[in-house]
Amino acid sequence: KLCGYLQKLSGKGPLRGFRSRWFVFDPRRCYLYYFKGPQEPLPLGHLDIASSCFSYHQPEAGAAASGDELTAFEVHSPGGAVTVLKAATRQDTTYWLQELQQKRWEYCHNLDSRTSPTPSDFSKGLVAKDNPDINILNQNASAERARNILAVETSPTDLVGEQAASQPAPVQGSAINFSLKQWSTEIKNSMSSLRKGSNDNRRSIFYTTEEWELLDPTPKDLEDSMALEEKRKHLAEGSKGRRLTSSAFPFDFGRIPHKARRPLKDMIGSSKNRASSDSSPTECCSGNGNRLLSELQLKYQSQQEELEKLKKDLLSQKELVRLLQQTVRSSQYDKYFASRLCEGVPKDTLELLHQKDDQILGLNNQLEKLNLEKDSLQQEVKNLKCKVGELNERLGMLMETIQAKDEVIMKLSRQLSECEDSTSSQSGAINSPTATCSNKELQELDRLKDNLQGYKTQNKFLNKEILELSTLRRNAEAREREWQAKYTSLEAKLCQIESKYLILLQEMKTPVCSEDQSPASEVITQLLEDALKAEPNEQPEQAFFKPHLVSEYDIYGFQTIPEDDDEEKLVAKSRALDLRSLSLSENREISTGVKWENYLASTMNREMMRCVELKNLIRSGIPHEHRSKMWKWCVNLHVKKFKDSAVPGYFQILLQKALEKPNPASKQIELDLLRTLPNNKHYSSPTSEGIQKLRNVLLAFSWRNPDIGYCQGLNRLVAIALLYLEQEDAFWCLVTIVEVFMPRDYYTKTLLGSQVDQRVFKDLLSEKLPRLHSHFEQYKVDYTLITFNWFLVVFVDSVVSDILFKIWDSFLYEGPKVIFRFALALFKYKEEEILKLQDSMSIFKYLRYFTRTILDARKLTAIAFGDLNPFPLRQIRNRRAYHLDKVRLELTELEAIREDFLRERETCAEKRDLISDDEEDS
Repeated sequence: KLCGYLQKLSGKGPLRGFRSRWFVFDPRRCYLYYFKGPQEPLPLGHLDIASSCFSYHQPEAGAAASGDELTAFEVHSPGGAVTVLKAATRQDTTYWLQELQQKRWEYCHNLDSRTSPTPSDFSKGLVAKDNPDINILNQNASAERARNILAVETSPTDLVGEQAASQPAPVQGSAINFSLKQWSTEIKNSMSSLRKGSNDNRRSIFYTTEEWELLDPTPKDLEDSMALEEKRKHLAEGSKGRRLTSSAFPFDFGRIPHKARRPLKDMIGSSKNRASSDSSPTECCSGNGNRLLSELQLKYQSQQEELEKLKKDLLSQKELVRLLQQTVRSSQYDKYFASRLCEGVPKDTLELLHQKDDQILGLNNQLEKLNLEKDSLQQEVKNLKCKVGELNERLGMLMETIQAKDEVIMKLSRQLSECEDSTSSQSGAINSPTATCSNKELQELDRLKDNLQGYKTQNKFLNKEILELSTLRRNAEAREREWQAKYTSLEAKLCQIESKYLILLQEMKTPVCSEDQSPASEVITQLLEDALKAEPNEQPEQAFFKPHLVSEYDIYGFQTIPEDDDEEKLVAKSRALDLRSLSLSENREISTGVKWENYLASTMNREMMRCVELKNLIRSGIPHEHRSKMWKWCVNLHVKKFKDSAVPGYFQILLQKALEKPNPASKQIELDLLRTLPNNKHYSSPTSEGIQKLRNVLLAFSWRNPDIGYCQGLNRLVAIALLYLEQEDAFWCLVTIVEVFMPRDYYTKTLLGSQVDQRVFKDLLSEKLPRLHSHFEQYKVDYTLITFNWFLVVFVDSVVSDILFKIWDSFLYEGPKVIFRFALALFKYKEEEILKLQDSMSIFKYLRYFTRTILDARKLTAIAFGDLNPFPLRQIRNRRAYHLDKVRLELTELEAIREDFLRERETCAEKRDLISDDEEDS
C-alpha cells in the first residue's frame, strides 16, 4: 500500500513552512489523504490524484542546490491549487512521483469497468474465492510501451510503506515552526505578566531631567503610595531583590528613566574602547616606521587615556550621586512608613520587622555577589569568543594561503608538463599527450554530469507526465461522449416511465366505471413486464448504455432477487436499488476504508490492542477487505485461554474423531446442511464448497461440547463465520459465541438461556421504548416470537446482508450486549410506523418482515450506540440472574406436571395411546 511520511508546505506569513504529515493513498477514490500521524483516525484533508498533475524543478546550472529543491515536488489540483510536498530523500521523491502517476493511470483506465469499489486482496473465507476480477479496458499499446520506456526504476526507503508507521516522523520543518509558535506564546505570556504591574511603577517616578534633580514627594503622594504598598507588600519585597544590580544600595531600577541608564553602558564599554585605542597606535607605528610620528601618537594616546579616565571618574561620581539620592529617597519612604506603622504596634513586631530588613539586606548582598560572578563569567565568555574569532580569521588566512600555493603548484605542474611535451615533440618521440585536469575542472565536470543526469531524469518524468495527461485527456473526452449518450438514453427511458406513471395518476384521480376498459391495467401490465423481464443479450456497443445497477448476487454471495415469486421479486429489486443508492451516497463522504488503512498501518509492527479508537472504527463497520483479519483477531482475543490449553492440531483431532466415529448429532447436522442458507450460493447445493466446511466445523464442535452436541441455529452461525474465516478459525468463532459470549444452556435442549434473554429484552424495551411496549401490551402482541430468532442466530436471515455483517463486526468485538442494542434499535427505527397499526394481526404481520425494510446501516448504528445510551452490561447481568431463577422454577413446575401426566397415563388405560411429540420423533 502506498503510504508514508512527507513534508507538506502549509501555514501563512512567518509561520509558513514544511510540516511532517502521514499520507495514505485510497485506491477506491484515487485520493491521497494526509493525517497528523499514523495513529490519527480522521484526515486533515486530501488531494484528488485522478484530476491532478505533477512536476518538480531541477536547479539551474551553476546554482547551489538546496535540500528542498532536490526533494520537493508539486501537485497541481483543479482550480489552480498547488500543493508542495517534500520527501526525505531524492530517492523517495522519485518513488512517490512514479507511484502516484501509476495509481492515477490505473484508476482512470479502470473507471468505466469498475463494478465494485472493493479491492481484490482478500485472504480468507468463502467470499475470497469468488471475488470478481476487474475487467481492465483495452489500453493503447503504443502509450503503454512509451510509458515503460520513460519509467525510472527506483525503490523506496524506510519512510515509505506500512513499516514507516512505527518510525518517528521527520522533524525538518515542523520543529522550527513549533519552536516559533512556542516562542511567540512565551513572549505574549511574559508581556502580559509585565503589564500587570507596569501602571503602578509608572506612577512612582520622581526624576524629571537627566541631571537627577530630586523632588520632595507630597503627603498625598506618600499616602497613595503607602496604600498601594500595603496591598502588594509581599510582591514589592520580592521585586526589590530582583531589581538589584552591582551596587550595595537597595534601590529600584524600575523607577530609573531609560536615558539615565546610558552612562552604565558607556562605563562597561570604556575598557573595550581603551583596548582598541591601545592597539591602533602600535599598528600605525609598525606600518610607517616613523619614530617622530610614533612619539606624537604615544603622547596623543596618553592624553586620550587621561581623558577617558576623567570621563570614567565623572560618570562614576554621577552614578554615586544618583545612588545616594536614591538611598535618601528610600530612607524617606522607610521613615514615613515606619512612623505610620509604629503607631500602636507592639515592640515585638518592630523587632521582627528589623530582623526581616536585615534578612533582606543579606539576600540583596548575596544577589549582588552572584550578579558580579555572572558579569565576570559573561566577560570571560566574550573574551573566549574574541579568541575564537581571531583563531577563525587565522585559519581562514592559512586556508587562503594553502589554496594560493595549490594554485601555484598546479600552474607550475602545467608549465612543466607543457615543457615536457614540447621537449618530447622536438626529439621526435611519438607519445600521445596526456591532459591533466585541475581539481576545479574535475569538480566542474562531476557537477555537470550530475546536472545532466538530473535533467535526463526530469525530462523523462515530464515527457511521461505529458504523455499520460494527453492519453487521459483523450480518454476523458471519449468517456464524456459515452456518458452523454448514456444520459440521453436514460433520459428517454425516464420520459417513458414518467408518461406511464402520469397515466396511472390520472386514472387514480378520475377512475372509469368499468375496470376492463381502464387504460391503467394495460400500463400496469407493461410496467410489470418491463421490471421483471430478464435483460436481453445486447451487442457490445449497446451494452454500455444499459445501467447494470442490480447484480444477481451481492458481494457476500446472497441472492439479491428471488427466482420464483414475482411479487417478492419486485420488493427485492426495489430493496436492492435502495441499497445501491445508499452506497453511492456514502461514497461521497470520507471513506471509512482510509481510516482503517491508516489504523492498520499504525499497528504494522506492534500488537493490536483494545482501545476506544478501535471500538469506534469497528462500530462504523469493518471494510470488506479487512473483515477476515479483524474477525480472526477478535476470535483469538476471546478464546486465547482455550487455545493455549489445547493440544496442537486440536481441531484436526476432533474432526478426525468425528469422521471415524459418528455421534448422535451427525444425523441432524446432515439434515440441516442444505437448509442453512439456501439463498447463498456458497451453501445452495450439495457440491458447494461451503457445505463440506460447514459439516466439518459442526461435527468437530459436537465432539468438543457433547452437552450441546448440535442445536438448530449453530449451523447459521458457522455459515456466516465461514464466509470470512477458514474452517479452524470458524470453529473457534463458534466456541467464542457458545462458550464465551452466551450464558450456559443457551443452545441446549431447553434453550433456558434464550428464554431468559427474551425476558431481559422485555424489561429493556419497557425502559427504553415505553410507548412501544405499552402499544404491544395493549394489543397483546407477543413480539418475543419474532425476537427469539434474532438472539439465537444473531440476526441471520432477519436483516439485509450489509447491516448483518456490521452487527457481527461489533458483536465479535464487544459481545452479546450488541444484540440487545441492535434489537432495540430496530424497534426504535420503526417505532412510529408500528404505533400507527391498530390491531394485533397487522402488528404481528408487520413485525415478521419490517427488519428487511431497514436499509440505512449508518442511521441504525447511530441509534444503537448513541440514542440508547447509557447501556450498562451490569444491568443485563443482574436481570439475567433475576429471570434465570424464575424460568428455572417454571421449568421445574412443567417437569413435575409432565411426570404426573406420565404416571397417570401408565395407570389409566384410556390415556395409554397418547404419546408426546418427542416420543413420536424417537
